[in-house]
Amino acid sequence: MPLPTDTEIAMLNVLWERGPSTVREIHEQLGGRSKMRYTTVLKMLQIMLVKGLVTRDEAGRAHVYAASAPQQSTQRALIADLLDRAFGGSAQRLVLGALSSRRATAEELAEIRSLLDELENETK
Repeated sequence: MPLPTDTEIAMLNVLWERGPSTVREIHEQLGGRSKMRYTTVLKMLQIMLVKGLVTRDEAGRAHVYAASAPQQSTQRALIADLLDRAFGGSAQRLVLGALSSRRATAEELAEIRSLLDELENETK
């Protein structure tokens, strides 16, 4: 499956938040974040359908679109691509870059520590 563009990610975020939605619902949801016209949203969804990023239910009068993959799967694919292209495959450089570019909350740091502990225990 190809990686989504920034605009496609915005539309996928709507679908992951709302669940299956019509073009009108997606357009309305994007209204505050984007100046896209209804026809642009429709065309983008048609392109995303061909790319395999969304599915379309044509049973009703209005077509209903849904994300083909869960949010976490898509995020992992994007991270893997970024890891390879920008960090030479180094997870350490990716994590250090992420943590040094934006301050993590105490909750986020606790979650990161927990994940590291889990990963460490798996390798024992």
